[in-house]
Amino acid sequence: MEGPSDSARRELLEGSFDELTTVLASTDDRDLVKAFLTSLLTPSERLDIAARWELVNRIDLGETQRRVAQELGVSLCKITRGSKELKKPDSAFKAMLRLRDQLFIQENRRVPKALPQRR
Repeated sequence: MEGPSDSARRELLEGSFDELTTVLASTDDRDLVKAFLTSLLTPSERLDIAARWELVNRIDLGETQRRVAQELGVSLCKITRGSKELKKPDSAFKAMLRLRDQLFIQENRRVPKALPQRR
């Protein structure tokens, strides 16, 4: 018995991804989201996601791609992708960085030292 075609599988998984993003966006419970992601992802997958978030932060702050690659141990290819995404006029990366900055301000916390205020 054959499984679903590649396109049917992709459509199913894209629908699941949309559902997941909707559920995550609906909660303001940081601890629940963290526990969920910790359960969902392997330690390696969590570090990969954290490294991508950190590289976007650093590129946005003007660090060189080579320095980011050396310090985070990520490929220049991933960094180039992040850099290109940040340059888009409707960049979701930029929007999330701004949202992060606003959350730190609302919670009366300083942005971590490694992440100076954005230009």
